[in-house]
Amino acid sequence: MARFARAPGATRRTSFAGGAGQGLFVRFLLVVLLLPTGLVHALTLDVKVEGLEGQPQANVLALLAIHQERADPELTPERVLGLHRLAPEQIREALAPFGFYRVAVEDRLEPPAAADGRWTAVYRVAPGAPVKIGSVDYQVTGEGADNPAFPKEFPMRVGDVLLHAAYEKAKSDLRYTASSEGYLDTQLLRHQVLIDPVAYDARVEFHLDTGPQYRIGAVSFKQDLLDEGLLRRYVKFKPGVVYDPDLLLGLQGRLLGTEYYSDVEIVPLTDQAGPNHEVPIEVIAKRNLPNKYRIGLGYATDVGPRLSMDWHRRYLNRWGHKLRTELSLAPALSNLELDYRIPIQDPTRDYIIVKPQSTYTDTATRKGWVHTIQAAHSTLTPRGWRRNLGLDYRYEDLELTDDASASPGATSELVPNFSWSKTVSDDPINTNRGYRIKYSLLGAVEGLVSEASYLSGQIQFKWVRRFAERYRFITRTDLGATLADSVDDLPASRRFYAGGDNSIRGWGFDALGPNDPDTDAAVGGRYLAVGSLELERQIKGPWSAAIFTDFGNAFDPDYEQRFAQSAGFGVRWASPIGQVRLDLAFALTKDQGDDEGGLPPARLHIVIGPDL
Repeated sequence: MARFARAPGATRRTSFAGGAGQGLFVRFLLVVLLLPTGLVHALTLDVKVEGLEGQPQANVLALLAIHQERADPELTPERVLGLHRLAPEQIREALAPFGFYRVAVEDRLEPPAAADGRWTAVYRVAPGAPVKIGSVDYQVTGEGADNPAFPKEFPMRVGDVLLHAAYEKAKSDLRYTASSEGYLDTQLLRHQVLIDPVAYDARVEFHLDTGPQYRIGAVSFKQDLLDEGLLRRYVKFKPGVVYDPDLLLGLQGRLLGTEYYSDVEIVPLTDQAGPNHEVPIEVIAKRNLPNKYRIGLGYATDVGPRLSMDWHRRYLNRWGHKLRTELSLAPALSNLELDYRIPIQDPTRDYIIVKPQSTYTDTATRKGWVHTIQAAHSTLTPRGWRRNLGLDYRYEDLELTDDASASPGATSELVPNFSWSKTVSDDPINTNRGYRIKYSLLGAVEGLVSEASYLSGQIQFKWVRRFAERYRFITRTDLGATLADSVDDLPASRRFYAGGDNSIRGWGFDALGPNDPDTDAAVGGRYLAVGSLELERQIKGPWSAAIFTDFGNAFDPDYEQRFAQSAGFGVRWASPIGQVRLDLAFALTKDQGDDEGGLPPARLHIVIGPDL
């Protein structure tokens, strides 16, 4: 507990201003008598506090009742007088946490000079010198007396100004240290602050007895869903470690994060600790609902209106296998995907993924089916990178829309692939600071199912940064290169194209790339270089406006190299599911043909989704 005494010298002087003696009293009485008759206007009150600044002033205003009630429409003269009488003591109480115990308050209340109902309360405060700590009596006893986790000296020292917040923080930190070091029976034998009103200093007394140090014992599980061997892989500590509540909270968070369970309770069985002070831990987990369904409607310029449905099976068996299926239907791109995951090694980071997938594409450049089945090992590294190492079997039957004769036709291939990806953001939905980066490498060997040999690498990067409060700068780049004898050796889905909502706006989805000189049909390329710069400014609330430019293209040495660039502007709405972006992009390098007015061709782009 903390005890405080008011120091001598704290003074108060009260006055009514605006006249002297009998005249002032008569005027005040007249105001009070006329108020019920309706002959005076509604009461208004101005409150002024002088002589303070910063946090002390803010605390005074927060605790000063006359200031808080000054705009109350039902305020009466009697209430004003009552609040005014309380104000000096409230000011002193508000300044005590900052060490001020010799506070002088000169208060003045000015009744209205006429029937306009305006009152003025003025408080001139002289806080005086803050009290300082004169002595500290700090003791740690028990088994933890020599534990280096406890500071050798109390965090507040002789000569420091007595700040109540600093004392409470020091007390809280010491209790947290005791808890995290396994001292569950800690007692505060003495904890108080005494103010000497004569010497005008403070004495801090803090005696802590740690009691015995406890350790975590065996962990048992009470649940009916998963194999206990799998569950034990979620326990990141071994029996015998110092009892730390944060270790148990971490275990609880990991189990809830799996979605296997709807509720997880960690029960320390302290009554079973025994003479060695090892506390058995019981984990009580309630299984979650097995199925989760979702259906959604959306729209993007690249693919048109889109219907999506997915089914998530949270658990399939006692080894924690999961299944997710997703169906997406859109005019330009439809997809059916199954995602089967098997937790391995550290189940919070590692899993085997088996993913069959069928995709139908109908764009300006390609039309047909691609069927794949992927098996991969995925792991999350300590630095936050998601690493995938996999093998894909792919069968595709795609034709180049504008030139069927140049289409590679039906092909099969076996493709080893490797990728690293990482996303860092302050908000995954509406990002102020963050980035997303992905490196990928894949290839095929002729004769090993595949009909040609190639090696392809790609880097994708997007960066978002808010500055000057209302502005965001967004940049992205997409670079790719493929080593192959000819672009004709590559399956259509392995060629690089550009254009679309997330590439170069102003053109359709995958509409850009090397063109056949005879047919002017896009055939795709072995290289890709696309970039974008965007500046966004908040207008009001969730609404903002943006200007941007996109540039680059897909290239191939066997064809004419064409650089493409667009520029435009758009509006943004920060919705709960991510930004809704409407952009009007002008294709600056596009042949204008018969367009009138001299403006480059324009295209509207609509995208809904998170920034990263």
